[in-house]
Amino acid sequence: MSKSYNPATMWKPFGAFSMVKIHEGGQLVHLKGQVSLDREGQIVGKSDMRVQVRQTLENIKAVLAAIGGEMADIVSLTQYTTDIERFMASGDIRKEFFSEPYPVTTTVEIVRLYRPDLQIEITAIAEIPRNRFRMPAD
Repeated sequence: MSKSYNPATMWKPFGAFSMVKIHEGGQLVHLKGQVSLDREGQIVGKSDMRVQVRQTLENIKAVLAAIGGEMADIVSLTQYTTDIERFMASGDIRKEFFSEPYPVTTTVEIVRLYRPDLQIEITAIAEIPRNRFRMPAD
């Protein structure tokens, strides 16, 4: 399990993130950046940032579940968005997927993603406790 830390000497996080997550020896996994695609590879919510954020987080949740992980196991997120204001307005959706202690987070506004209708991509690093981690059987 990892621990979060928000130093008293720093500004208090204003959203669903922590300043530091400290790795304590679980199984560290790096997730590929997820976007708002369904199982058939079709974009969900083409012009709706909130729908895309929700679908992207659901995809991350599904990938983690496949190897025994949970959203609470996420240590770090990197979020790429084509519209930072609309993305920031979806912070309440993130709070449906995360609770304290929040993962550390970096958010970057970009010109576009690999498909023009995509508005958000999120990549994650998670630490899954070894007693829950399941190696994929491929």
